[in-house]
Amino acid sequence: MKNSLIYFSLVLTLLFIQCGNRHHTEKKEAIVEKMTFEDDLRFLEKYTDIIVLGKDSNKGKVAVSPALQGRVMTSSAKGMTGSSYGWINRKLFESGDTLAHINVFGGEERFWLGPEGGQFSIFFEKGKEFTGENWYTPKFLDLVPFDIIEQSEDKAVFRKSTSLTNYSGFTFELEATREVKLLTRSAIADELNIELSDELSVVAYQSTNTIKNTSAISWEKETGLLSIWMLGMYNPSPEITVVIPYVQGDDQELGAKVIDDYFGKVPADRLIVTEKVIFFKGDGQQRGKIGLTPQRAKEVLGSYDSESNTLTILKYTKPDGMADYVNSKWEIQDEPYKGDVVNSYNDGAPEPGKAPLGPFYELESSSPAAALQSGQSLTHIQTTFHFEGDESQLDVVAQSILGVSLEEVKSAFNKIQQ
Repeated sequence: MKNSLIYFSLVLTLLFIQCGNRHHTEKKEAIVEKMTFEDDLRFLEKYTDIIVLGKDSNKGKVAVSPALQGRVMTSSAKGMTGSSYGWINRKLFESGDTLAHINVFGGEERFWLGPEGGQFSIFFEKGKEFTGENWYTPKFLDLVPFDIIEQSEDKAVFRKSTSLTNYSGFTFELEATREVKLLTRSAIADELNIELSDELSVVAYQSTNTIKNTSAISWEKETGLLSIWMLGMYNPSPEITVVIPYVQGDDQELGAKVIDDYFGKVPADRLIVTEKVIFFKGDGQQRGKIGLTPQRAKEVLGSYDSESNTLTILKYTKPDGMADYVNSKWEIQDEPYKGDVVNSYNDGAPEPGKAPLGPFYELESSSPAAALQSGQSLTHIQTTFHFEGDESQLDVVAQSILGVSLEEVKSAFNKIQQ
């Protein structure tokens, strides 16, 4: 979530009150009931239509919601009885309510657009103050179903047209197309350029997300640009560590290695910056957010759950030489195109005595700002991989893709605690 402290302190306070949560929060630990893919699938089917990608004989399965913009709600590497990776806000589904500002249904990959704040925001009306009371998620990204254009055993394609007016008064006429495709084991190996051990269970899906300028007017920086923004909510655990490789180099030349002060500076016992990677806790116990600029971000990030031996990898398209990424801070900005490329958010209580929204943790990626002439399109591709199995086999994948061993991941925060 590319958003500001005000976003969570004001808007999410409303959500906590109205939505509640299904997790026990009296203890410090984030206690999340473990669900199988079948548990979550049967629950979701009570409230909405779900497309399941994956043949009956295929262990990899992906649940997609057309009513929620082709959102991937959850997935499994071990069939119906395997672990369900996506966080789902059961309380909100059960309530039957629709809320004014946003409906946080959850799901491990959703299609959004930026920017959220600033003079080119699509979440604030022209002239309104940047406060929670004035912040509204466009219905197009929240409650509007996308049309099913194509559907098969391993792929679903969705499309919808809309118009969005930004804070400065410029109106975008656009068409959004989203394809979600389940990858085969051989495609997974090719995508990551690795040899995939037969001992590992794996599910992976690739989303191809495109926005097209359908108006007769070009989208220019002076009147504001959009970006494609992918956000995923995952079930937290005290044993989950987010791992983000970054481009090494001098801070004066490349800027800060990580931005860590969205909701106040992230404490040192929850964020570690090594010479190779950034470690960030994904335990759902304390709210915090980090981000990387295009100068620092690489094309991959991930997380590891040492309790369940689950390695998650996110790979996305990051075009060479592109430096303009939209800025979502809630203010009139001096640099509206100096935004982040990737983010990770860890949920937690917004203040003492308040319940967390989930809890959950997030991995996110964004496209460059879309300066499109009439009829032109921009595409952002993101691929999500979940691996389960023997740690030694997972370690081979982690070292190849993230550049760090799982022993380093597990021991990073233990050293601080000791």
